[in-house]
Amino acid sequence: MTRMPLEQRFSLELEWQGDRGSGTSGPRDYGRQHELRAQGRPPIPGSADRIFRGDADRWNPELLLLGALAECHMMSYLHVAALSGVRVVGYRDAPSANLVVESDGSGRMTGAVLRPDVELAEGADVEAAAALHGRAAELCFIANSVAFAVRHEPRHRVRA
Repeated sequence: MTRMPLEQRFSLELEWQGDRGSGTSGPRDYGRQHELRAQGRPPIPGSADRIFRGDADRWNPELLLLGALAECHMMSYLHVAALSGVRVVGYRDAPSANLVVESDGSGRMTGAVLRPDVELAEGADVEAAAALHGRAAELCFIANSVAFAVRHEPRHRVRA
């Protein structure tokens, strides 16, 4: 039986909040503050990274992308674990990513590393749990959409 692909549309609102009275009259004359909003969800205060004249106390696009990668892998991993009978009772991650900025101001992410720290229920098969990260990576929509390598360095432990 052939399944039809599912197509999902996502939308949000983005509003720039950085006009200091003169708009973008010069590169240093405007703020990078903005807000992301989606129906029924709390707003996300955003800015550029501090190195790009942004606010350190707001989310920047690079962190949001890294968060999306980590979140997507986690959700995919939990899904394959549930289907495989592997009982996950805790999951944390401490991912990182590299950004290269060229002299002309262009740039790109060159790679990301996810470091899932997975806690398994007593009696769990650690090797089986570790093997599931490959399938989770295949299923992750965000990782399948980026143009850089996403590596995984998982740790697994069984709850005592």
